[in-house]
Amino acid sequence: MIGRAGTRLLDAPRFGPDEAGLRPAIDALGGEVVRLRSRDGVRLGGRWLPSETSDDWRPDPYEAILLLHGWTGSVAPDLVELGPTLRRTAGVLGLDFRGHGTSDDGATTFGLHEIDDVAGALAWFAERGIRRVALVGSSMGGAVAIASIVTLGDGSLPSADLDPYGPAAAVGPPPPQIVAAVAESVAADLRIPIANRIGLPIGGPLRRALAGRMFASASSRAGGDLRALEPGRVIGLVEPVPLLLIHGDADRTVRPGDGRRLAALAGPSTEHWIVPGADHGQARATAPDEWDQRVSEFLRRAFVDAREAQPIIAAPVDPADAPG
Repeated sequence: MIGRAGTRLLDAPRFGPDEAGLRPAIDALGGEVVRLRSRDGVRLGGRWLPSETSDDWRPDPYEAILLLHGWTGSVAPDLVELGPTLRRTAGVLGLDFRGHGTSDDGATTFGLHEIDDVAGALAWFAERGIRRVALVGSSMGGAVAIASIVTLGDGSLPSADLDPYGPAAAVGPPPPQIVAAVAESVAADLRIPIANRIGLPIGGPLRRALAGRMFASASSRAGGDLRALEPGRVIGLVEPVPLLLIHGDADRTVRPGDGRRLAALAGPSTEHWIVPGADHGQARATAPDEWDQRVSEFLRRAFVDAREAQPIIAAPVDPADAPG
C-alpha cells in the first residue's frame, strides 16, 4: 500500500480536470509557445506572454516573471487566471514542469528535480537578455520557487551561483537576478498537504506519519530525498530576497496555522497575507481586486529596488529583439 501510494506521488496527472475547456482562453492570451531544456536536459514546454503597459506602470524589457504551477496538471489554468495581471508588470513565462502539460516525461519530485527546470528557464531568460526575474508559484510551485532561490542563488553573486556541474570553460550570459518570489498555499512540512488529503478516519499525527512513509518510499524510487528542500527547512535562507507568502483561511489542504508556522520561519524580508474565505490556491479567485493590487505592488517594488541597487548600463533593448 505504501509503495503504491509513494509511486502516485511521483506520477502527477499531466493535465488537470479543469483544463479541457481552456484552449479558447489560452489562445486569447496570445504570446508564444516555447520549448526549452532543463539544466539536466529534459525538454520542457511553456508559453511566453509579452508584457503589456498599464496606466500606472511601464514594464522594463530586462525584467520577467516565471510562473510555476502545482502538483496536478499544466501551467495553463494559472496562466489564464494570473497571466493578464502579471503581464502588466513584466513579461510572463508559464512553465510546465517535467511530467506535466507539454513537457517530456519525468517524475514529480516536489522540488528535488524541478529546480533543474527552473534553472533551464533562467538560462532561457539569460539568453534573451533578461536580467531580473520574479518567481510566482502556487502549492508545489511555491515550494519549488523557495527551493530554487536557496539552491540556485539569486543571481547577484555569479561566482557562487554558477552551475557547479557545468563545464569549467563554458562562458554564457550572466544568470538573471531573482528579485522576489510570491508563494501561495505552501506548507512548511511537505507531509502536511498529503496528510490532509488522506481520506482515512485516523488522527492528524497518524496521517502525517503515513504521509512521511509515502515520501520515504517515493524518495527511494526518485534517487534522492524529496523532503530535503521542503520549505520549512530552507525558507530562512531565502533572505534577503523579498518573499510574499499567501494563504487562505478556508484552505483545508494547507490550513492557516500551517501557513503561519511557515511565515514564522521566514526572515524579515517576508510578508504574509492570509486571504479570508480562500481555499487552496484560490486567493485570486476569492479576492481578485485585492490580489491584483497587492501582488502587483509587491513585484513592482521589488523590481524598482533591484533597478536602483544594480542599474543596467547597456543600450536599450529593441522591442523587435525582445522575447516574444
